[in-house]
Amino acid sequence: HVQLVESGGGSVLAGGSLTLSCEASGNTYSTYCMAWYRQAPGKEREGVAAFDSEGTTRYGDSVKGRFTMSRDNAKNTMYLQMNSLKPEDTAMNYCAAQPWCLNLATMCKPAQGCSWGQGTQVTVSE
Repeated sequence: HVQLVESGGGSVLAGGSLTLSCEASGNTYSTYCMAWYRQAPGKEREGVAAFDSEGTTRYGDSVKGRFTMSRDNAKNTMYLQMNSLKPEDTAMNYCAAQPWCLNLATMCKPAQGCSWGQGTQVTVSE
């Protein structure tokens, strides 16, 4: 499986911005999907942003218009630019990658089907 390392989390005031990075190493795949997920205490894991094996991007409804996902294939790195942050964005954010991914509907279902980073905390305060 791909090894993933996230960085860029931190604490910001509401309305601020952060950029998360996820660097991948190890195995590569002919077909794969990559995504950002987040989980706040007491809540289910939530899909934030993802791209499929062809590069098509999708965003969770709660972050559309505020977050932008991008990638640098040469660096095996993807990014999540988070603007206009709200306290409800406070969560542990995880980078995920799934090999042999044909569509996003089944990505990381089950969770063990994905490689996961260690997580990076985003905290947004008023």
